[in-house]
Amino acid sequence: MASINYRLKTNSEWNSIYIRFKQGGFDSEVSTGLKVPKNRWSKSKQEVLGTIKVNSVKLNIKLKELKNYIFKEFEEAKTEGTIISTKWLREKIAAFLNTETNNTDIDEKIFFVNFIDLYIKKSHTRKTKKNTPVAKRTIQHYETTKRKVQSLENKINKRLKLTDIDLDFHSAFLIHLRDDQHLKDSTIGGYIDDVRSFCRNADNKGIKVSNDFKLSEFFSPGYETNDIYLTTKEINKIYETKIENKKLDNAKDWLIIGLYTGLRVSDLTKLTKKDRDEEFIYKKTHKTKFPVIIPIHKHVKETLEKRNNNFPKSLSDQKFNDYIKDVCKLAGITEIVEGAKMCPMEIEENGKKKIIHRKKDGKFPKYELVTSHTCRRSFASNLYGKLETLTIMNITGHKTESQFLDYIKITPKEYAVKLKGYWEKHKDLFD
Repeated sequence: MASINYRLKTNSEWNSIYIRFKQGGFDSEVSTGLKVPKNRWSKSKQEVLGTIKVNSVKLNIKLKELKNYIFKEFEEAKTEGTIISTKWLREKIAAFLNTETNNTDIDEKIFFVNFIDLYIKKSHTRKTKKNTPVAKRTIQHYETTKRKVQSLENKINKRLKLTDIDLDFHSAFLIHLRDDQHLKDSTIGGYIDDVRSFCRNADNKGIKVSNDFKLSEFFSPGYETNDIYLTTKEINKIYETKIENKKLDNAKDWLIIGLYTGLRVSDLTKLTKKDRDEEFIYKKTHKTKFPVIIPIHKHVKETLEKRNNNFPKSLSDQKFNDYIKDVCKLAGITEIVEGAKMCPMEIEENGKKKIIHRKKDGKFPKYELVTSHTCRRSFASNLYGKLETLTIMNITGHKTESQFLDYIKITPKEYAVKLKGYWEKHKDLFD
């Protein structure tokens, strides 16, 4: 029969409490990490004596709970055929007391952040379902999710275990990201998706986790993005606008090419002469590795001819985003519309004020809402209804029609105008 006892090995000013676990031929002694002051331990009572140096009542309760926990885990281990070892004992003590053992193999199976570190490390060599490497941007997102979890740990002053990732965690994480981090649900949803992936991977490895991540209540919040697109009329205004500033003119040309190709900025501004012939642009996309072939629109052809058939000078994503707002302002894209843009806001963190930037919904001049992604969204939205949806999807790389329809930005009023135009064009059919 198993037995558990506590004892001290030293008689110093402060002394570690050791736990001795005996069962059959197994006999092991491990430090709990808990300490008591000199001469305040009762061997016979197996408890801490009253002292002003520690909360003896609370510490004695913790020792009793640990003892019961080890017995419970031992009974469960017997049914599962688990080998009882010193490593097993250290792991159980660490799990109960929320402390690290400094043994990577053990800590990765107990603490959520430690497991995330392992998941990230393996992602550098892991392959996707398509047998391609995990994208660098995906790994960066895992890192950000880890930092958000650590931020919650700092707030609640607790190391989270894999078994803590339950519905209570889900609720606390949502509140923290919304109220403390001031993030939108569209961003939060990506972090919850990562958390579920981490838990699923741990579960598949046979690591003990809370099964709450499988419940529908452990949801990724949805959010209707408030993004704009440029109409064909507005695109023509931009194209016809003469710009003297060389940097802005360079950005304008990239904007025109982006609006007629639907490429992500990571692919767009990397285009070179070798990516095109007289009729088409050929590009293997950076994010999805999906090869696309796009016919060269006459405005793109004229833009390239203006530059001796070369693409504009490459520029950073940030400068492109900054410059095209100025380009659209010069082109008169100044209508006040509903949308969302990054705005500075002052918050207090750890008693200190700091400025962060978050997306804010509201009504703004349209040029302020234009970003590099407006190119891709405008391309898809302007072609929808004029070409087969599958044809557009093959260029944009959307895998399902539902994804594509969520992506395009056509308002109910615009759909109504399309229907009105159709009726007027074919009024003889409805007389």
